[in-house]
Amino acid sequence: MKRFLVSALPLALLLAWPWLATATEPSFVDDSGQTIRIKAPFKRIISLYPAHTENLYALGLEGSIIGVSPGETQPPRAADKPVYSYRDDPERFLAARPDLVLIRPMVYRGHRALVDRLKQAGIAVVSLQPNNVEEMYAYWRRLGWLGGHAPQAEAMVQGFQQGLSAIQARWAGVPQEERPRVYFEAIHAKMKTFAPDSMGAFVLYSAGGVNVAQDAQAVRGTNIAAYGQERILAQGANIDVYLAQVGTMNKVSLEQINNASGFGAIKAVQTGRVYLVDEELVSRPTPRLLQGIEAMHRLLYPAGRAAPRETKP
Repeated sequence: MKRFLVSALPLALLLAWPWLATATEPSFVDDSGQTIRIKAPFKRIISLYPAHTENLYALGLEGSIIGVSPGETQPPRAADKPVYSYRDDPERFLAARPDLVLIRPMVYRGHRALVDRLKQAGIAVVSLQPNNVEEMYAYWRRLGWLGGHAPQAEAMVQGFQQGLSAIQARWAGVPQEERPRVYFEAIHAKMKTFAPDSMGAFVLYSAGGVNVAQDAQAVRGTNIAAYGQERILAQGANIDVYLAQVGTMNKVSLEQINNASGFGAIKAVQTGRVYLVDEELVSRPTPRLLQGIEAMHRLLYPAGRAAPRETKP
């Protein structure tokens, strides 16, 4: 993670800090639709989403975090922080005296009583969750503004973009028709994939894969798209690699995929190119997405590039 941060920031990065670059307070509209105006950096932050926590650590804001959500594992020392849940009594939050509680839209929609009580007490509640890579860059910058580390956020964005360009350069010369065609599973039990403009689809493209489910439709504006067994099997002969995220959202095994009804007709199953990838590395909006792209690229191009396809006369 240290490679994304710098100790001596050039003037161009310092100018990214809104309080230095302008005479006005930085502001933005969060995912709940409220305008957030930042008069000064927040110093006592409770994070109720693992991606928020991981990004705050990456930005050097460990000292400002006074609480995290249950089961935090990244970075490992986050587990030492006090644990808070959106199911807790609001008074538990108030006793900790946070000046900022970071949530995501699902908490705002499902636990308005908590949100409203915190706001009534004068605590800032900010809802953030990016859906694609451009939103992710804006999200990192907003976290930097909130914590007073905007130059570090700009450095994190630039470091990620440089790492991304380096990976993409490895397959840029491979013709489109020779790139591996991939089905990327999001939820096995419901035969769902990733929406074409989602973070997962971005990871797949950045690793050099061709998404065979480019026509998938997002479900209720989420990153997940319905596809179904029939459509997967219809693409069976075209699927060079079958990928599945594995983790909390998709508790699946290689055996389950390989033995699923009808999946024996899928080319990737026949050739043994069914792989699992850690969902934290392919769907969570943190700098570790680069690790996910790197890992996926190695699965797609084990010999450095895709093998030429056979063409029928």
